[in-house]
Amino acid sequence: MSGAERIAAGAATPTPVGGASYHAAGVDVAAGDRAVELMRRHVARATRPEVVGSLGGFAGLFALDTARYRQPLLASSTDGVGTKIALARALDAHDTVGIDLVAMVVDDLVVCGAEPLFLLDYIACGSLVPARIAEIVSGIAAGCEQAGAALVGGETAEHPGLMGSDDYDLAATGVGVVEADGVLGPERVRPGDVVVAMASSGIHSNGFSLVRHILFGPVDSGQPGGVSETAAAGLRSYVPSLGDTLGRSLLTPTRIYARDCLALAAAVEVHAFAHITGGGLAANIARVIPAGLVATLDRASWAVPPIFGLLAERGAVAQADMESTFNQGIGMVAVLPAGVVPEALALLAEREVPSWVVGEIGTAASGTPAGGELGAGGAGVGEAGTGEPGADATVRARLVGRHPG
Repeated sequence: MSGAERIAAGAATPTPVGGASYHAAGVDVAAGDRAVELMRRHVARATRPEVVGSLGGFAGLFALDTARYRQPLLASSTDGVGTKIALARALDAHDTVGIDLVAMVVDDLVVCGAEPLFLLDYIACGSLVPARIAEIVSGIAAGCEQAGAALVGGETAEHPGLMGSDDYDLAATGVGVVEADGVLGPERVRPGDVVVAMASSGIHSNGFSLVRHILFGPVDSGQPGGVSETAAAGLRSYVPSLGDTLGRSLLTPTRIYARDCLALAAAVEVHAFAHITGGGLAANIARVIPAGLVATLDRASWAVPPIFGLLAERGAVAQADMESTFNQGIGMVAVLPAGVVPEALALLAEREVPSWVVGEIGTAASGTPAGGELGAGGAGVGEAGTGEPGADATVRARLVGRHPG
């Protein structure tokens, strides 16, 4: 933990009446101390046997048992939650965005086959409210528990004058480990491989700038999260098609797939995973498809969850924009040999992860999967290259067919 932000500080030196002080500048050291005490029990449960020390040190220590590995590689990832935080602020519900934060980090780590080991978080706020900070950290700790990772450090920084008193933002860095010869990715993908989709829990943590544009209208800087009173009332309204209020549906925490992916890779041969985040399904799958191959993904294999239909309808959003912004109901995919698909689907079902075959890998020359054409019908074709600077523009993934209904 940062010595400046998450270690109990001594009493501040008194200043003369009318003189300058840190408190007068907008930094409440005592509030920071209270926040640390409130978060202790949450951090204590997000641990692993390899963690050395406890809350309050200048650095988080982790004793990696190198004897367990033949040639270990450390993997690292940094991410944030983005503008989903505006909804949390509008609804004054801060216990789930921490789960989102962890998911964004650990599910990027597991894509290469790495086991998430530990995380460090960073919370920046305009005014430090101890109960709210503890609520945020409770979500981060819950996410770490779900991922099997330890929360070994972090910093809570108060930025008076730079951020509004109600503002906050989150980021985290995670570290994982994978055997050098166990790294997953494009090099392993072959023609005839099958793409297995794993269902998302909702919107997850990408596309919320468009969500806010559709649902909230202009930013109301005088209200929490910039959400007007009228729009906030709409968030609290029950929507029959969602079976819940609009706000709770939007704030549904991101599904964390890390342990499920690791279990899958341990049980069957997996060639690649793709975390479906910003850019949508085709663009993220394209990142793990090698040159010369293409993933053909059939929309007919799944029904898009109602929350996405609601957004598309209210915003008159074109299908292409929906597919390049949101996950559309798929949060993670695995690319694996056709022969292991039944076992993979059975394992994921046992772990209560809805999954199905969404497509296949074929050669780019033919533009069709090894098993034949997918997705008969007149729907448009969505395509994506790698999206990497300097990469060739060859299409690596495409969506075909129509969704059911």
